[in-house]
Amino acid sequence: MKHSKISFQRLRLFAAGVLLLAANGCAIVQPWQRGDLADYTMRSDRDPLADMQKEHVWFSREESNGGEGVGGGGCGCN
Repeated sequence: MKHSKISFQRLRLFAAGVLLLAANGCAIVQPWQRGDLADYTMRSDRDPLADMQKEHVWFSREESNGGEGVGGGGCGCN
């Protein structure tokens, strides 16, 4: 009986901790802040050259898979 009571308390404590962590990620954005968040510089795909470089690094590190349809190993000399 005592063991189940302790585990129930731990479960409640764990659930409360998860709830607090999840609620911490929420933010209220004011109307005057939305323009800043919608700015072109906030986009992750704004620089096509940087995107190509990131993809090249990613598939060059995928050693045995060959990456994005390109043959070769992980040396990056495709």
